[in-house]
Amino acid sequence: MKTGFVCHEKYMWHDTGHAGIFIPSIGYVQPAEHAESPESKRRIRNLMEVTGLLEKLILIAPRPATRDEVLRYHTPDYIDRLAQLSAERGGDAGMTTPFAGGGYDIALLSAGGVIAAAEAVVDGKVDNAYALVRPPGHHAEADVGKGFCLLANGVLAIKHVQATRGIGRVAVLDYDVHHGNSAEHAFYDDPNVLTISIHQDNCFPPDSGAAGDTGRGKGEGYNINVPLPPGSGREAYRATFERVVVPAITAFKPDLIVVPSGFDAGGFDPLGRMMLSSGSYREIAATMKSLAADLCGGRLLFTHEGGYAAVHVPFCAHAVIEELCEAETRIDDPFAPILEGMGGHQLYPHQEAVIDTAAEFANKIK
Repeated sequence: MKTGFVCHEKYMWHDTGHAGIFIPSIGYVQPAEHAESPESKRRIRNLMEVTGLLEKLILIAPRPATRDEVLRYHTPDYIDRLAQLSAERGGDAGMTTPFAGGGYDIALLSAGGVIAAAEAVVDGKVDNAYALVRPPGHHAEADVGKGFCLLANGVLAIKHVQATRGIGRVAVLDYDVHHGNSAEHAFYDDPNVLTISIHQDNCFPPDSGAAGDTGRGKGEGYNINVPLPPGSGREAYRATFERVVVPAITAFKPDLIVVPSGFDAGGFDPLGRMMLSSGSYREIAATMKSLAADLCGGRLLFTHEGGYAAVHVPFCAHAVIEELCEAETRIDDPFAPILEGMGGHQLYPHQEAVIDTAAEFANKIK
């Protein structure tokens, strides 16, 4: 498989400042590194270089998204505010989304990197692609930043290829532990984009991602949320893909599949309470690759989102990218036996009830 890869040193220079996890370092909160730091992303790339996986990929050069491209979703007032703050000393784009001076320029390069990856996939230069970008994007809404995200990278890429490449239907599968509200908001009334989010129930954003939020108007039924209970593990996710994701995307028959890829459902993540290992992420990647091959000529794009256990995340990302390009490095993940050996991975009735509800919506897709 020809797998494209986007990464750039400037992504690592995005400065979120100091915090107590993500709480500003004021009062009694002693300064520490912000949760959304470069560390896990650097470690992903470094691990790929050490194992030789990087050599098996086709590097895609990012470029800054243009103003017209970002205005396909974001409001002019919001973009002007980001640009002004960025030209000064930075600020906060919205809900827990701090950035330093120059942060908007890096966000443009992040969005442009995902757009470049989408172009490469749609134009047939690569079979699939992974965009290791920063800042992330799957929480950013039209007029506000949220959850460390300034620009809606994946949304902007989808709108770009729809506008310039004749792409019609797009399926979005977001498996970050936090709700994929960006795509939901952008396409809530659009029957040409199927949005599926598998997330920890009511984790972030607050009061977002309910099972009953299924779309509006012509988009009714084309938004599926699977708000899994905290503590969900391998079998809950496996059942979700078997009963919800595969049937829904198969029925939808997309021209392109986009996967916001967050690894904060991993068992060691400080901002999630799920139990996945790199083995589960490899299985997810294999499932999505198979769907893309069957439905849309293999066109598949992964965009990097969350994941804050800096030492564990690289092994999860490595497994995904290895699966995408069909490499055979198969390095030993030292964390996998620990996570796989924990109890609680079976499918429990309270998890199955959520999945069954989502499956009812999935079976109505056409």
